[in-house]
Amino acid sequence: MDKINFSNPSGFPEFLPGEKRLEQHLMDTIRRVYESYGFTPIETPAVERLEVLQAKGNQGDNIIYGLQPMLPPNRQAERDEAGKGDTGTEARALKFDQTVPLAAYIARHLNDLHFPFARYQMDLVFRGERAKDGRYRQFRQCDIDVVGRKELSLLYDAQMPAIIAEIFSQINIGEFLIRINNRKVLTGFFSSLGVSPDRIKVCINIIDTLEKVGVAKVLASLATQGLSSEQSQQVIDFINIKGDVDSPEERPCQRVLAALHEFAAKLPDAEQFKLGIEELTTVINGVRNLGVPENNYCIDLSIARGLDYYTGTVYETTLIGHEALGSICSGGRYEELVGTFLGETMPGVGISIGLTRLIYRLLKANILQPLAPTPTQVMVLNLQEDLMPIYLQVSQQLRQAGIKVVTAFDKRPLKKQFALADKQGIIFCVVIGEEEAANKQCILKNMVSGEQIVVSIDRLVTELKQILDRFLSVI
Repeated sequence: MDKINFSNPSGFPEFLPGEKRLEQHLMDTIRRVYESYGFTPIETPAVERLEVLQAKGNQGDNIIYGLQPMLPPNRQAERDEAGKGDTGTEARALKFDQTVPLAAYIARHLNDLHFPFARYQMDLVFRGERAKDGRYRQFRQCDIDVVGRKELSLLYDAQMPAIIAEIFSQINIGEFLIRINNRKVLTGFFSSLGVSPDRIKVCINIIDTLEKVGVAKVLASLATQGLSSEQSQQVIDFINIKGDVDSPEERPCQRVLAALHEFAAKLPDAEQFKLGIEELTTVINGVRNLGVPENNYCIDLSIARGLDYYTGTVYETTLIGHEALGSICSGGRYEELVGTFLGETMPGVGISIGLTRLIYRLLKANILQPLAPTPTQVMVLNLQEDLMPIYLQVSQQLRQAGIKVVTAFDKRPLKKQFALADKQGIIFCVVIGEEEAANKQCILKNMVSGEQIVVSIDRLVTELKQILDRFLSVI
C-alpha cells in the first residue's frame, strides 16, 4: 500500500490545543462584547450558489473555491448523468467572506427578521489565494453587521469603533488605533480634480495600497489613470492631512474636519465631498460621545478599503508599534449589497476580525501566548487501583462544584503523574493513598508553587474553590 501524505494542505491551518484554547478565549471575549451591544448570532452555510458569491462583482480580488462531487469510479455514469442538468446557476462554491452570504440570508428570511437587523457571525471562510506566511485559504472571521430597510442611522457607524475599542482593550494586546474615513470624501475629492466617474474607484483602490507600496508607486499608478503629476501630488497632499496638533485642547479629529470644510469651501459643485464630510462629522462626534478614548481613533484620509461595495464610512485598525502586522479589524458601510438580491435599498455597516490571521500574527510577535493545553484545573492521581472508587467519587464531587477535573485511570509512578500534570498546565493535584483514605483526607499539591497541604475529603470542595479563586485572581 502506498504511503498516504497526511500533511496539512497548504493554507489550511490547524491549532495545537493551547492555541485552540486561546482562539476560544478570544471568541468568548468578542462574543460578550458583541452581545452587549445587542447583536444576535446567526450561521450561514459554508457553501453558497456561485451566482450569489459573484453578484455584481462583489468578490473583489478574492479567488473562489468551486465545488463539485467526487464520485467513485463505479458511479461515473451517475456523475455524467447529473452533469447533464448542471447549469451555471446551480454551481456552488465555498463562501469567501460573510457579508455577501449575509445579504443572501436576509433575502431568504426577510419576513422573519426585524430591522435594523444586527447580527454577529464567527464562521470559517475560504479563499483560493496564494498561501503564505500569515495568509490562509481557510480562516475564521468574527463579523458584525447592522442592516436597515431604506435607511440606517449613522450612529451605527459610530458604534463600530466603540465595539472595536472595547474588544481590543479587553484582550489586552497593547495600544491600537482605529483609523476612520468616508469613501464619499475620497470620491468627491477625485471628482473635484476632474477624474471621470469610471476611473474614480480605480484611483481610490490605488490610494488604499499606499502603506503597502509607498508614495512613488502610488504616483506611478495614478499616472496610468491619466492624472497629471500636479494632480497626483494634490492627492498625496490631501490624504496626508493629519490632526496632529501641539495644543492638547484641540482635538486632532476636529482639526482634520476643519481642514476638510476649508477645502470644500473652495470647490465648485462639491456636493458628494460635502456629504462625506457631514457623515464623517456625525460619526466622529458619535464615537466621542460613546466614550472611546481619543488616542484610540483618528481620521485617516488614506483609508479606502479595497472592496467596491463600501460606499461611506470605512475603518481599519492597527496595533501601535506593530504596524507591519497590517489591519487587525476593518469594515465599513455599504448601501447596495443587500439590495442586490431584493431590489430595494437596504444600507448596512459592519466590521470583521480575521481571527485566525490575527492569532497567528500576535503569537508570532509574542504579543499573546498560547494558553495551557488543557482547561483542567485539578488532576486526581492514581496511587492504588483498589482506591479507584474513592478517586471517582472525589472527581465527581469536584466537577459538580464547577471545577474542571481529570482522573488518572492508569497507575503510574507518582513522579510521572506529577510530570504529566505539569506539562499540561494543570494547577493542582489531589493525592490519596492508603493512609489518606483511612483518615478520609487527601494531599492537595499546588503545581506552581510546590506547596502541599492536607485537607479532609469532606472539606476538599470548599477549600479548593477558595484556593482557586485566590490563585486565579492574581494570574
